[in-house]
Amino acid sequence: MSLLLRLFISLYITLASLGLCFSYYIEETFHHTNVEPYIVHHDGRFIKRKHEHFGLMMRANRAKTPHFSRSSGTISVNDFGARADGSDDSRAFEKAWNEACSSGVTLVVPERRTYTLKPIRFSGPCRPNTAFMIYGTIKAWPEMSAYEDDRKHWIVFDSVNNFRVDGGGTFNGNGKKWWQNSCKTNDNLPCKDAPTAVTFYQCKNLRVANVRLKDAQQMHVAFESCFNVIVSNVLVRAPGYSPNTDGIHVAETQNIVISDSDIGTGDDCISIVSGSQNVRATDITCGPGHGISIGSLGADNSEAVVSNVVVNRATLTGTSNGVRIKTWQGGSGYARNIKFLNIVMQNVTNPIIIDQNYCDQEKPCHQQNSGVQLSNVLYQNIRGTSASEVAIKFDCSRTVPCREIYLQDVILEPEDGGNGDTVATCQNVRYVNRGKFFPQCTPMRNQRGGRF
Repeated sequence: MSLLLRLFISLYITLASLGLCFSYYIEETFHHTNVEPYIVHHDGRFIKRKHEHFGLMMRANRAKTPHFSRSSGTISVNDFGARADGSDDSRAFEKAWNEACSSGVTLVVPERRTYTLKPIRFSGPCRPNTAFMIYGTIKAWPEMSAYEDDRKHWIVFDSVNNFRVDGGGTFNGNGKKWWQNSCKTNDNLPCKDAPTAVTFYQCKNLRVANVRLKDAQQMHVAFESCFNVIVSNVLVRAPGYSPNTDGIHVAETQNIVISDSDIGTGDDCISIVSGSQNVRATDITCGPGHGISIGSLGADNSEAVVSNVVVNRATLTGTSNGVRIKTWQGGSGYARNIKFLNIVMQNVTNPIIIDQNYCDQEKPCHQQNSGVQLSNVLYQNIRGTSASEVAIKFDCSRTVPCREIYLQDVILEPEDGGNGDTVATCQNVRYVNRGKFFPQCTPMRNQRGGRF
């Protein structure tokens, strides 16, 4: 065999060996544990940005890692001393969060265990891929004295971007004692703040999915000053008598989608207040509660702005209101480009209501010359039954009347099935309708009917 041929064969064997060596490693793709970034198209649709998955080179035959380990991208609160025995686990959660946030891993709250926390703040910014997986239950510390430094919050996620909360577990606000000490339950008590159970503050690219919230001290979950939020498959439960226990509260937040969620509380199922823009709520089940509300807006002569809100495919059962817009006199600003579509009302006391003379205070509210302007509001394919005679109520401002109110295929009949009819009262509203519309507005001043 020639020397040249022997050299060629030797080189081939060497390269083949190297190939076998390198092929002993495979790439395992790990999906983001964070929400995928979204941008908003000019027509309001959410468009997903393209991104790369993180990869990790792993030996094909490596030993299986423990369920909770930094090498697998997860840590457990138990690793930091959480006991789930009724004692205060706040310090252990703080340590676990600091590690997860600084390392970019998933913090895990194990299943079938209940951890008790005093007020706590999980602050960012964090490294990419930080997530919070709650499989078990987190319960609020029962003593009200623990909240003296901040009576408005229990759990806060502050400035955490590209973040996900998931797992199917429960946030339990343990709110019974707070309800008993509310001025709305006992007129002899002074009105004081009560905590929102879970608050997301200044978070971007956030996803909250497959979680349960129950018995909040006041509101259950609030999104404040957030951007690009997806909320799905959330279950909220509190008794119908629990005061101010809104299910999902949206404030100063842009680009938020809420879907496939079931909410029953003692206040609004969903409340949307000033500064909120591009809000979508789809496939919502609501009841008991006060319905789905925009507002209140303009309290204490403040300026309020809300725009581009769509509520599509909702069922409301036994609520005190259906779809509601409420504003105070004396405010300013606007609420516009709002759509209520494909909604079923079952035994709802005020199925459709606009109240520009809202007054939730002990002293009477005096007539004022300014108000929040309401315009371009569409009610389409809304059907069902009203528990009260007045199924549609447009109580608009005398000085700032509602305008561009559209009704199409709205039919709201009495719940009792035939003992009397429902009525619509329409004051200071400019509306047009087409298709079926029952009950028709009764003539009142500053009202103009028409067709599309």
